[in-house]
Amino acid sequence: MSGTFVGMPAFPEAAHEAVGNRTLRANLRHATHTIRAKREKAVTEVSDWAELREAGKQIKDHTLRHLDRYLVQLEESVVAAGGTVHWAADADEANEIVTKLVKMTGESEVVKVKSMATQEIGLNEALEAEGIRAYETDLAELIVQLGKDRPSHILVPAIHRNRGEIRDIFAREMSEWGRPAPEGLNDTPAELAEAARLHLREKFLRAKVGISGANFMVADTGTLVVVESEGNGRMCLTLPETLISVVGIEKIVPTWQDLEVFLQTLPRSSTAERMNPYTSMWTGTRDGRAGEGDGPQNFHLVLLDNGRSDTLADEVGRQALRCIRCSACLNVCPVYERAGGHAYGSVYPGPIGAILSPQLRGTASEIDASLPYASSLCGACYEVCPVAIDIPEVLVHLRERIVEGGPVVREGNKVVLKPAKGHAAERAAMRAARWAFSHPGALRTGQRLASRTRRLHPRSLPGPGKAWSGTRDLPAVPAEPFRDWWQRTNGGKEGGK
Repeated sequence: MSGTFVGMPAFPEAAHEAVGNRTLRANLRHATHTIRAKREKAVTEVSDWAELREAGKQIKDHTLRHLDRYLVQLEESVVAAGGTVHWAADADEANEIVTKLVKMTGESEVVKVKSMATQEIGLNEALEAEGIRAYETDLAELIVQLGKDRPSHILVPAIHRNRGEIRDIFAREMSEWGRPAPEGLNDTPAELAEAARLHLREKFLRAKVGISGANFMVADTGTLVVVESEGNGRMCLTLPETLISVVGIEKIVPTWQDLEVFLQTLPRSSTAERMNPYTSMWTGTRDGRAGEGDGPQNFHLVLLDNGRSDTLADEVGRQALRCIRCSACLNVCPVYERAGGHAYGSVYPGPIGAILSPQLRGTASEIDASLPYASSLCGACYEVCPVAIDIPEVLVHLRERIVEGGPVVREGNKVVLKPAKGHAAERAAMRAARWAFSHPGALRTGQRLASRTRRLHPRSLPGPGKAWSGTRDLPAVPAEPFRDWWQRTNGGKEGGK
């Protein structure tokens, strides 16, 4: 996976700055509460939601267990339909492939469908370095691009911006990228959308090369699927002569029957719609002479690994690869709501980013080592996940890896990680707890001693513990241990308090 956002500190430092931004917090609170309320209503309409959720989980797990077979089948299907398949082990290789393909067309600009994979590898920057300009066509991605910003949400990349900020960005920056914003532009959604539509129309009509990702790939036909709400994606997929799709290898489903499950769960979990307004599907290249039919004359599929095979090797962590990028976990997360997406230092923010980024990139950097701790472990993310990813389980698993070290797979090789620096006190505390819980007599003595000295206990923790007790109350030690209470009251039968 490509590097973190430039200059990105560890999550606690970035989040501390973010929570002090009242405008940001207000934008996030309004947006996340609105989206999750609509999602809840949409999900409760489906009587078999639990069954669909389990079906999605089973399909994804089955596909991941047999990923090698389905990848080969997908390649054969795409080639049979007239497309070309390229394999990219990492971000650099993917960027090199795409840049070469664009140069072969003789074009110096491309239009893009909203794509997490191309954000992940830093494709826009790689193209720009080679003199190729990439135009984002999704409204939210356009706002981010014009504002020289970074996406902060999977579904709504510009969720941290309000309407007034968007108007100012359009008025200030559109002229540098093409058609300028209309004079006297106000901040009503209709006028902002119309300004974006006029700005993008000339790019759609001029572009000869389109770049996309895909929500799903159907192995048995070689069909790629993009779901969206605006129609810009369909313009990018049908008008250009050449289409290049960069897709993570985990996005495969075996058959169309499997796809049916996700076309029910994804829209309800993401945009709270019964189905997406635009569900675009394409298989290879269009038939016949140029100008007849829809779709590209040349289609290239770049299958991206970039840490996914390493993640697949982790029996606990691999469930993160089930993710269908619905963003439901972000909208219920109390940490994301207050800190925003930029604090995660990755294109994948929120709870899913806290488990996906450290696995794709490793935990060597300060930001990646801090991400598994960017959670209260409340479990709300697991409850809303449409493919039942147990995010709290993976967070705890990654925390153990950071603190204790141990064997992992990196770039296809088995390596042993050393315990991370700065966690010596945590390791000592956990080992002491393990020893105490393994020796009931010592545990009982310690509990009694803590109860009898409870009046002497401080109200806050010293040393490293200050960071914890500085923002929350230190729990009071009970007057007697639970075991003593149980014995004294005969299991509560004698009315003891």
